[in-house]
Amino acid sequence: MRPSKRQPGELRPVTLERGVSLHAEGSCLIKCGNTHVLCAASLEERVPPWMKGRGSGWVTAEYGMLPRSTGERMRREASAGKQGGRTLEIQRLIARSLRAVVDLKALGERQITVDCDVIQADGGTRTAAITGAWVALHDCIAWMKARDMIGDGVIKDQVAAVSCGLYGGSAVLDLDYAEDSEADADANFVMTGTGGICEVQGTAETDPFSQEQFDELMELARKGIGELVELQKLTVG
Repeated sequence: MRPSKRQPGELRPVTLERGVSLHAEGSCLIKCGNTHVLCAASLEERVPPWMKGRGSGWVTAEYGMLPRSTGERMRREASAGKQGGRTLEIQRLIARSLRAVVDLKALGERQITVDCDVIQADGGTRTAAITGAWVALHDCIAWMKARDMIGDGVIKDQVAAVSCGLYGGSAVLDLDYAEDSEADADANFVMTGTGGICEVQGTAETDPFSQEQFDELMELARKGIGELVELQKLTVG
């Protein structure tokens, strides 16, 4: 039995709330069980210096955890003077995932930055951030389109993410912290609405896992991401 009493292929309760930031061009508060992430998309009429003159835009992301998002207060990375390796890795993952479904040429020479701030953490913060960031990005693009800044087709597809793992000898979907900290293996899957694979991050914590076990995890991920994609559609529809 899972600590949360969920079935192996059952997601935590997920909600997506749009328009939660007064000033951002697009925003979303995503709650996956006790993991809550605020995503805000900001438009800038510029691109990074290395992209100037290319006629193409850019989508990037920043990620951070608030000091009391976990059981004990953590120090703000700004006060430490630099971002940690985990933070950099996660925000690059979020940015890659979003760029996979954006036509950067159609965006024009503009940059959209999606800030993902973890308010409360209980496992799966990076996957929740990707799923919520897409909604914030979608609404930022819609804001631009309503002002005739861009045409159709800037967003090519949806993107969402979920974790899967081997817990107690079984493949399970959407690990919370209690499972993630005890899992024999865990993996993060990022996929598009049409089923394309953007990224897979998988690690065996003890013994290596088999191809058959990986296939089980992939099957659960497809199921879970399919449900998240449908929720995204309902949210922005």
